[in-house]
Amino acid sequence: MAYRIPFNRPLAGARAIKHLTDACEEGHLSGDGRFTRQCHEWLESHLGIRKALLTTSGTSALDMAAILTGLQPGDEVIMPSFTFSSSANAMVLRGAVPVFVDIREDTLNIDERLIEAAITPRTRAIMVVHYAGVACEMDPIMDIARRHGLSVIEDAAQAILSSYKGRPLGSIGQTAALSFHETKNIIAGEGGALLINDPDIIEKAEIIREKGTNRTAFARGEIQKYTWVDLGSSYLPSEIISAFLWSQLEIAQDLTAQRLSLWNRYHAHFAELEQQGILRRPIVPDDVVANGHIYYLLLPDQAKRDGLIKALRAEGINAVFHYIPLHSAPAGRRFGRAVGDLAKTDDLSGRLVRLPLWIGLGEDVDIVADVVKRVLRP
Repeated sequence: MAYRIPFNRPLAGARAIKHLTDACEEGHLSGDGRFTRQCHEWLESHLGIRKALLTTSGTSALDMAAILTGLQPGDEVIMPSFTFSSSANAMVLRGAVPVFVDIREDTLNIDERLIEAAITPRTRAIMVVHYAGVACEMDPIMDIARRHGLSVIEDAAQAILSSYKGRPLGSIGQTAALSFHETKNIIAGEGGALLINDPDIIEKAEIIREKGTNRTAFARGEIQKYTWVDLGSSYLPSEIISAFLWSQLEIAQDLTAQRLSLWNRYHAHFAELEQQGILRRPIVPDDVVANGHIYYLLLPDQAKRDGLIKALRAEGINAVFHYIPLHSAPAGRRFGRAVGDLAKTDDLSGRLVRLPLWIGLGEDVDIVADVVKRVLRP
């Protein structure tokens, strides 16, 4: 079905076409060319990280993070159930067990107060997911990790240019993953990045990314020939992907500002309904800077949520729900385990609706908001 107002519309434009043309004309289309290097430098500079490595997807970045964490079969990784399957898949592919804990009611992020009770002798890492570009409570999480000798992996797929207490998300854990899927703030169609904050694993990360070879060191002139030295795979994106991504990173702050303007416009529309107890708007803590990635509403129950989605679609507006909790999914039951009943995860995921949000949405925000208010007002 073609919607009058789609949920997402990816931004391309003349800048992207120019860079794609340049990549083709320069004759370097495989990975780690000029555009890839420019993207790496931008990410390292703007996010304050030791090393950035572009990957074919955010999922690939998580796969690499799992390998770098040294996960072995039977190891455990504590994470929220309210996340995309990639977060858990990366751990399961290494033979590890996702251990699901409940989320906070305010931010829908992992509840840091529940993490310590989920730690066992097999726990090796904590994975945090910065939902909607809003930071998890990283200080207590990093403190727990230090006291128990655990790694922290940041799933920052939605969180580029968001921050926690002045620190960019992705710069706090040992490793982090970004996504540049077409639904994200900064896009390349597909694509992602592994962010590394531990200098001791940078060389290993480069080897994993280059099919287990030391080819990256060879390309820098550090060795005379390259060979197979460890396990790895092909995680490099092509220069086509990197060229498109560079067209977005060049104007990343402007794109983020535009999304935040749309987010704030929605937020103002629904203040009255929230005061009346009809819905709940997103919450962004005072010590967090968010990037306007998702605008969602929480309805009183799932029936009202589903009814609103149906009413919006009848008006040609594509609104969607979000994650089916992983602990209740078939693969989640097979490969993971839950600590506690995860009541908030089950409740909040069933009441959440995501509204269209993309660069160029403009005054259509008002149309979407007017339909929501018309449907929900008594």
